Amino acid sequence: MENYQILIVEDEDVTRFNLRNLFEAEGYNVFEAYNEETMTTMLEQQDINLVIMDINLPGKNGLLLGRNLASNKNLGLIFLTGRDSDIDKILGLEIGADDYLTKPFNPRELTIRARNILSRIGNSKNDIELEQPIVTFNEWKLNGHSREMTSPTGEVIPIPRGEYRALRLLIKNEGNIVSRQELIKEMTGRDLRDNDRTVDVTIRRLRKHFESNDNTPELINTIHGEGYRFVGKVT
Repeated sequence: MENYQILIVEDEDVTRFNLRNLFEAEGYNVFEAYNEETMTTMLEQQDINLVIMDINLPGKNGLLLGRNLASNKNLGLIFLTGRDSDIDKILGLEIGADDYLTKPFNPRELTIRARNILSRIGNSKNDIELEQPIVTFNEWKLNGHSREMTSPTGEVIPIPRGEYRALRLLIKNEGNIVSRQELIKEMTGRDLRDNDRTVDVTIRRLRKHFESNDNTPELINTIHGEGYRFVGKVT
C-alpha cells in the first residue's frame, strides 16, 4: 500500500479518536484537526491525500471549507456527518466532494470508500498518458495537465476531479451512450447505489459551465433509463 496520508476534520473528540484508530489500523498516516485553523495548519505542514470532514464544525461550516478543498485535483474529500438531508448531500456533491457518508456509519464501508478514492487519486497521475492532454470540442478546450476548461471566450474554468473524469469518459466515448454505472465507477471507483444522485449532480454542474456561454449548443444528452451521451464535436 502506498503511504497515503489522511486528515480527519472533526470537532467531536471521541469520533476523531475512533476515526484515527480505524485508519491507522489500515496502515495510513493519520492527522487530526477540529476547526478551520487547525485544518489549514495541517494542510500546510503535511502532504495530505484525503480529507474526511464533518459539516457541523465550530466557526466556518464544513461545506464552505470543503469548497476550496475540492478544487485541489490531488486531494480527495469525504463528508462524514450526521446531516442526512438530500439538500446537504446534493450541496456536498455539488461543491466537488468525492463522497458523502452519514453517521452512524459502517467502518468497513468508510475504509473501502476511502481506499477507492485514494486509488483513483494515485491513478489520476497517469491520466495524461492515457489520452491527449488537451482535447478541443466546440471551441472549448479540456486540459488534462491542469484539469481546467477554457471557454470559447477564453475564460479558464478549474473543474473538480469528479467532473473532469466524467467529462473525459464522455468525450472518449463521443456519440455513444455511457451508463450511469460506468460514470460513477470512473468518478468514484465504486458501484452505483440505489437513489444515488452523484452522477446526475455532476452532469448538471458540467452543463452549467457550457450553458453560461450562449453560443454553446447542448453537449451532453440525457438518454432516459440508460445514461448520457456526449454529442459535441471533438477536433
